[in-house]
Amino acid sequence: MSIQAISFAHKLSQLSELWTPKVIARMNDYHIKVAKIDGEFVWHEHSDTDEVFIVLQGSLRIDFREGSVELKAGEMYVVPRGVAHKPSADSEAHILLMEPAGVVNTGAVRGELTAPVDDWI
Repeated sequence: MSIQAISFAHKLSQLSELWTPKVIARMNDYHIKVAKIDGEFVWHEHSDTDEVFIVLQGSLRIDFREGSVELKAGEMYVVPRGVAHKPSADSEAHILLMEPAGVVNTGAVRGELTAPVDDWI
């Protein structure tokens, strides 16, 4: 057990790549991740789990087939399992994600934005 606070700012300062979530903590079978994002991600879904997006800095839009949600720093949204979505940001934003360990960031879609699973910083 580590008796030490985790600094989001410090962890994010170690990230240089966009759209590559990095694990910063584990809670039970869940990973808590940080990521820097800018531009558009890919349409995808997670058939077995919900996905939590928390905006730490900047703003994030999550598009759905039937609409979208806009989030700014200090706001969060839970995308229900099985719902197709596409996150995007008009400028660099910093986000916190919570999802079960082993979840692939692009769901079943594989491509250049698919990040390594369970990559820690």
